[in-house]
Amino acid sequence: MRGAKSAKWVVGAAVVALAATACGSGGSSDAGGSNDGIVRAWWGDPQNPLEPANTNEVQGGKVLDMIFMDLKEYDPTTGKANLEAAQSITTNDQQNFTVKLKPGLKFSDGTPVTASSFVDAWNYGALLTNKQLNAYFFEDIAGYDQVHPATGAPTAKTMSGLKVVDNGTFTVKLTQKFSTWPDRLGYKAFAPLPKSFFTDHAGYLDKPVGDGPYKVVSYDKGSSMKLVPNPYYTGPSKPKNKGVLLKVYTDSNTAYADLQAGNLDVLDDIPAEQLSHAKSDLDGRLLNQPAGIIQTVSFPLNQKAWNAPGMDKVRLGLSMAIDRKTITQKIFQGTRTPAGDLTSPVLGAAGGYSATIAGDSVTYNPTKARELIKEGGGIPGGHMTIGYNADSGSHKEWVDAVCNSINNVLGNNKACVGAPTGTFADFRNQITKGEMTNPFRSGWQMDYPLIDDFLTPLYATGGSSNDSHYSNPQFDALLKQANAEPDTAKATELYQQAEKLLFKDMPVIPLWYQNGEAGWSSRVSHVTENAFSYPVYTDITVNN
Repeated sequence: MRGAKSAKWVVGAAVVALAATACGSGGSSDAGGSNDGIVRAWWGDPQNPLEPANTNEVQGGKVLDMIFMDLKEYDPTTGKANLEAAQSITTNDQQNFTVKLKPGLKFSDGTPVTASSFVDAWNYGALLTNKQLNAYFFEDIAGYDQVHPATGAPTAKTMSGLKVVDNGTFTVKLTQKFSTWPDRLGYKAFAPLPKSFFTDHAGYLDKPVGDGPYKVVSYDKGSSMKLVPNPYYTGPSKPKNKGVLLKVYTDSNTAYADLQAGNLDVLDDIPAEQLSHAKSDLDGRLLNQPAGIIQTVSFPLNQKAWNAPGMDKVRLGLSMAIDRKTITQKIFQGTRTPAGDLTSPVLGAAGGYSATIAGDSVTYNPTKARELIKEGGGIPGGHMTIGYNADSGSHKEWVDAVCNSINNVLGNNKACVGAPTGTFADFRNQITKGEMTNPFRSGWQMDYPLIDDFLTPLYATGGSSNDSHYSNPQFDALLKQANAEPDTAKATELYQQAEKLLFKDMPVIPLWYQNGEAGWSSRVSHVTENAFSYPVYTDITVNN
């Protein structure tokens, strides 16, 4: 999710390789050809169908960003939330909002975007029986507890806080004051949906329909998706190419080889083993810049063994047993930075980032690590694994390095080992079903540039991406207090008070901040990434 996701759950370096049934080596035989203005870009198969409220991982979020325009959109450079589909979002009390749409908006199927397109989509996303992963994002709207009760069946199908005034206007009532709530509205969970989503849901899933810069013309799950400019799009990000062919890969080095051979145009994650020479390989066509991404290891607190009394000390000890500096330098060639908090440096201090808030919990200290793990009762069963998906480049390398660091500290080369799962989708399905019994790799790519996005979805009780199953009433109360605080600086202080609790409880181990990376072929130009590490596809041009 995005982040979340996104919220997109970060696939991290989710570099995936060429599936045997997917694209071949590219070239003129690829859909879209080699000289027709189509950009050929790397893609990983999304975990779930491409429903806005059900997509909280990066690869699905990447497509949603291309085919939907929200009420607000985030500036590619600064991440600032600017009005897009909305002409205005106004409030007199920071609890009741009036949203007016720009006139003439249409979906890629030519049908109009109306106030009902947003209200119906949000009600669908929130309704418990629809089982949408991002339902939590609608929790602040009055009536959410009726459509998505904590226990029992829904007593309503629509939220009382949403009202359609006319085709171009709707109102929103929140359960409490929330000064920064409008800045959430660029997250794709809040996207509008066409009528066809409700009347022909299966048809929509086969070929999603949105109101953004691109429209989907074909989707072969596990293989590719072809997008072309949406003729009805009236926003500011009109494509400068004739479309994008997203090609599914299941091996990062195959994708990199295709990039070098000119069979792929854009690869937005370079395999770790190629980083030291990628710049020379690609004749300088390499981008490496800070992004709103943090990588972590999560503990399954729904498992008694990892949530027993004393386990907080074990979890903290394991964090202090990891030599982040050495791992980021040797494996990632400076494209990762050891984490000092659970946000991202791109937020800046005013946005809630702190390089020191984690304190000693992320400091490599073998002696203290051994003491804490022993005091807490030791690793459950004396042995642990760190789960990861094997189709993503570089995860095996760093998971093995983290385990080696832990093993060296404990003097036991079998205390920790990596535990691969074949595909990202299968890996995520185990996590969302609560089936993980040992720690597993995790991470977050921001959905909007606020500290709230790095905390609420992941650690609030029942949060949409709370994969560790963490719950702390004091943490939840501080989040609610921060949300209601109209003074941004004071709200940030409250969020950071909540964040400090995470370094006491340690539901996750912060590892490192991740840069956005991309390499491109000589066939294309103007390749950049936004603050969320997505390529700005609309700006990419195909050379003559």
